[in-house]
Amino acid sequence: MYDLDAFKQTYFTECTELLDEMEALLMQLDVSVTDLDALNAIFRCAHSIKGGGGVFNFSDLVEFTHVQEALLEELRSQTLGLSQEIVDTLLQSVDGTRSLLSAAQTGASVDMTMIASLKTQLEQHAQTPLLKTTTQPTASSAPGEATYQITFAPKPSLLTTGNEPILLLRELTTLGAMQATVDMSRLPPLAELDPEVCYLQWNITLTTDAGEAAIREVFEFVEDECDLTIETSAIEKDDDAGGGVFEDAMAEIKANTAPAKPSAAPAATPAAPAAQSIRVDLDKVDGLVNMVGEMVIAQAMIMAQIRHLSVDEHMELISSVESLGQHMRDMQEAVMSVRMQPIKSVFARMARLVRDTARELGKQIELQTFGETTEIDKTVIEKLSDPLTHMIRNSMDHGIEPPDARREKGKPATGSILLSADQRGGRIIIEIKDDGNGINRERVLAKAREKGLVDARSEPTPEEIDQLVFHPGFSTAEKVTNLSGRGVGMDVVRKNIEHLGGNIVLVNHPGAGTHFTITLPLTLAILDGMVVRVGQEYYILPIASIMQSLRPTADMVHEVRHGVKVVQVREAFVPLVYLHDLFNVDGAQRDATKGIVVLAESGNHTVGLVVDEIMHQQQVVVKSIEENTHPVDGFAGATILGDGRISLILDVARIYLMSQTPKAAKHIHAMNQGNAA
Repeated sequence: MYDLDAFKQTYFTECTELLDEMEALLMQLDVSVTDLDALNAIFRCAHSIKGGGGVFNFSDLVEFTHVQEALLEELRSQTLGLSQEIVDTLLQSVDGTRSLLSAAQTGASVDMTMIASLKTQLEQHAQTPLLKTTTQPTASSAPGEATYQITFAPKPSLLTTGNEPILLLRELTTLGAMQATVDMSRLPPLAELDPEVCYLQWNITLTTDAGEAAIREVFEFVEDECDLTIETSAIEKDDDAGGGVFEDAMAEIKANTAPAKPSAAPAATPAAPAAQSIRVDLDKVDGLVNMVGEMVIAQAMIMAQIRHLSVDEHMELISSVESLGQHMRDMQEAVMSVRMQPIKSVFARMARLVRDTARELGKQIELQTFGETTEIDKTVIEKLSDPLTHMIRNSMDHGIEPPDARREKGKPATGSILLSADQRGGRIIIEIKDDGNGINRERVLAKAREKGLVDARSEPTPEEIDQLVFHPGFSTAEKVTNLSGRGVGMDVVRKNIEHLGGNIVLVNHPGAGTHFTITLPLTLAILDGMVVRVGQEYYILPIASIMQSLRPTADMVHEVRHGVKVVQVREAFVPLVYLHDLFNVDGAQRDATKGIVVLAESGNHTVGLVVDEIMHQQQVVVKSIEENTHPVDGFAGATILGDGRISLILDVARIYLMSQTPKAAKHIHAMNQGNAA
């Protein structure tokens, strides 16, 4: 017996991808140019969603996508001209389809009034007076009307897959004039009938101009559960023919599919080889990643044991274990690559966001994207959408000016937002730039003083003023709108980014725009770390955060105001953080000149971590602290070392914030500014 729930889950996953594809294609449509390839692709997406919905009896979804499909059919047949209003309605209908799909999947409620309104709009557009084109039909235009002889012989097991032959036959009636006769030769005596076995087969005559491809699409969900033949017939349509079960069901469909070749679905390009990919449940991939992680830990334990052996006496053993370690690393990289996905899916959502928000604000804004093929861990991708959405909305609402204001400043009327992704040194760099007005520092400072965040007598630096936008609940919006002013702002963005093991840096150019840089790890599961010792405790410092390590001399260490110590490295003063003080570790080295200072960076901050000893580099499996206990400030996770002991992974960004008071940070900043001058 087939697992119908598994089939449904596959259907829901495919529908999500199809809706993303529909939205992206609709966003790319130019109403002044008829792009038949794009319209055909959009139609196929809607058709596939409707077909699968019929199989699972999702009647609301099928009914809605049928109306959607009817409008798309008019467009791709060029009997209806494309307009911006139609594109807008189709985009809204994609949202409606998502709601219906969510309801079918989770049982969530749907605003059926909204769905009914969208259906009415789709139907009204389809009934718009036809706009005839003056161009001659091209090779991609609709084929002429033809009559097809179809033999549909379901396998006995068809019903057990959840498919209903009657639904498929009803689907055929939407393509043209159909007559069908039932072949009951396989029907057994009544006493031997099994209600779960399909005994019937159908001989169908279909007159349509939709082409063989459209016919085959009707059966695409049952192609492995039936014998299907489709042949072009020379028989003329006979209105008086008898024996049909659907004689009154007629619909003329004008399509743009290319003429079909016998026994093969038509395509604009030569047939591709069989698909070389499979769909795997993410939980299974996570399970595989976890198993590889445990093997990495086991391999580290073996390495810790053989490290004490004599190289001369155990050369072969040591060599074998080192070889095993290399193979383990290769396997780990291969498994992790399965979780990697292009960031394109997130960027595509931002295009729709910019389009809709710009209209709401009455602004002209263009989004440029680069690096869409950059791959990142799927878990990171899923959690990246909300921060990016908020940042881009902020740029549009607070940053980019209305067209008239931009012209007065000598800027183009259309504002620009650049969204890019790139992989550098084992990390993902995402940049969001706009050419708007930038952050108004005077307004931010006034608001901060009004809220008591900044003392009325203090004079913060420009960079400190910029950082105020990350304060919880901070907003300069004068009124609450759908876009801003609710006090849920950039502090949430920063927390979300830091929760992913990343950081965010803001560079403000007043009058010229803002530039945000987000740095993220490629994956959340495994990282390359440096094991450091503080007293009897061992910590992991991510390699990507380390700039350099040194043993400072006495003349390099200075105590400045507010009890803060710094180390001078070339021309820069870097605040020192004594980890034994921060984490209450006994027996640790308290003199930086007798220990090791590791310079680590997070965003635009650099900090000197004072440790007793640097042990060795090790690849570690990141384990969540929050899943087993409450969050511990200053740590990004935990891992198991080769000797079996648990080690905490340092969070450089949090350590900097925990160790620095605003006054101390300001003083060190002033020292560095003075040195630079």
